[in-house]
Amino acid sequence: MNPTTGTPREPAGAPRPARRAVLRTVFTAAVIAGTGAALAPVLLEGHGAAGRAQERDAVGPERFSELYRGREIKGTATAVVAAGAQADAGEAGAVTAAPGIDVRVDGRALHVMRRADGSYLSAVNHYESFPTLLETARAAVDELGTAQLSASSPHTI
Repeated sequence: MNPTTGTPREPAGAPRPARRAVLRTVFTAAVIAGTGAALAPVLLEGHGAAGRAQERDAVGPERFSELYRGREIKGTATAVVAAGAQADAGEAGAVTAAPGIDVRVDGRALHVMRRADGSYLSAVNHYESFPTLLETARAAVDELGTAQLSASSPHTI
């Protein structure tokens, strides 16, 4: 017994958790919790973006024509199925096909690509993606300023 507290002492050979093992366990738990907290918004937003893309696709093709900052921008995105091919029915009966994208700034073609999450990026502003073709075209106009797009497409067959 401990004479100052009146509690029994542990036997001399009893195993105690080492301080290092306790600190390592606490640190590991903190790292896991921090990683989960940091990734949660990204993972939750990813599901939201996919849902918005599917919702946009379900509505139909995207089309716009407007004058933005003195530049005429026009665009369309439609589903294109190869001639003679059968359209595959997805889970909700949607057509699985490659999108046909045509965006023009002052009559000149803007090269736009669709990302796997349904957003778009352009050759002018290819470090940032946008949820709609209209926003992609507006961002390209903002980036171009007074410059013009090239009259010829860099990717011709």
